[in-house]
Amino acid sequence: MTIIKHELRQNRTSFAVWTASIAFLLIVCVFLFPEMKGEMDSMGNLFASMGRFTAAFGMDRLNFGTLIGYYSIECGNILGLGGALFASLLGISALTKEEKDRTAEFLLTHPVSRMRVITEKLAAVFLQITVINLLILILSLLSIALIGEDIPFKELLLIHGAYFLLQLELACICFGISAFLRRGGAGIGMGLAAAAYFLNLVANISESARFLHWLTPFAYCEGADIIAAGKLDGGRIAVGTTLAVIGITVAYRHYVRKDIR
Repeated sequence: MTIIKHELRQNRTSFAVWTASIAFLLIVCVFLFPEMKGEMDSMGNLFASMGRFTAAFGMDRLNFGTLIGYYSIECGNILGLGGALFASLLGISALTKEEKDRTAEFLLTHPVSRMRVITEKLAAVFLQITVINLLILILSLLSIALIGEDIPFKELLLIHGAYFLLQLELACICFGISAFLRRGGAGIGMGLAAAAYFLNLVANISESARFLHWLTPFAYCEGADIIAAGKLDGGRIAVGTTLAVIGITVAYRHYVRKDIR
């Protein structure tokens, strides 16, 4: 537990900033809905006529006049991209920073195994992702209640749950990569999150690129698919879970044998 507590203290500032930023943007979007509600029908028709642009974001399959349709696009993009960047940065820095900041010689000379170091660092990553998602979900529900709209609990929980799984998957993949790095890997983590996001856009636009949906976690976070099916895509989640497990396994296998500088 000592390492977990240390990780949480070390990341408290960045955690607070990311949480506040994502939550603030989500709340602003929700509070804008009553002002824009009357114009949503005309906006929906406009978006529907924009061809591949609307397909990229799933806007051609959603009703912008409803709260959940508006929320899944406007708030979903904020939560998806912001959460993905946060989770990737957490994962990629978890093991790398010990060598980057030259604290490995202090940590690993203590009577603590490398297996325990990895386990507690991974637990700290999972804990931070879980807490930020719970806080954002609670604030989103409160903001919807404040504007007087009925809360679509099932759809909201499914959407937030999908983005939670997305963040865990990216964090685990980046955690595996971090075991191989000796210097800061922030660029790699952010690049991976951005690449996953844009791969999903390409898959939505092009029929010949549909297979890319199996490579990016953003595919099972599509609000239009979730609302239409009333559930998450189990097949794509299974692929994402497999990639996450591979990332964790690689981290354990490599870091315990790694020559720490």
